[in-house]
Amino acid sequence: MTLEAYLPILLQLIIALGLSVGILVASHLLGQRSKPNKPKDSAYECGFACEGKVHPKFAVKFYLTAMLFILFDIEVVFLLPWALAYRESLAIGLPILGPILFFMGLIGFGLFYEIKQGGLTWDQ
Repeated sequence: MTLEAYLPILLQLIIALGLSVGILVASHLLGQRSKPNKPKDSAYECGFACEGKVHPKFAVKFYLTAMLFILFDIEVVFLLPWALAYRESLAIGLPILGPILFFMGLIGFGLFYEIKQGGLTWDQ
């Protein structure tokens, strides 16, 4: 192969490196840390002075609930492609329903376990 065959790849790498370095330099020169500005950096709350911390700490319970939501949401998202892929098999009643029932039972057991452990209660 000739060197001309690799020219598009080399051009793409040069553009990617140039863009990356350009964005980093622009961020460094024009960014918020380049010139400290007290009114710009402070929180604004409807014209009143901010009370308390600008970035409040969230309880670990919030993150646990968010992770559980993502976990169960992703598991449920797997059901749609499964149903579409095996649509014909489900219509004629092949034993393809067993694995998905096991999967849904596992999801249900996990949800029951989380409720039993108090993973979804906010008042603790």
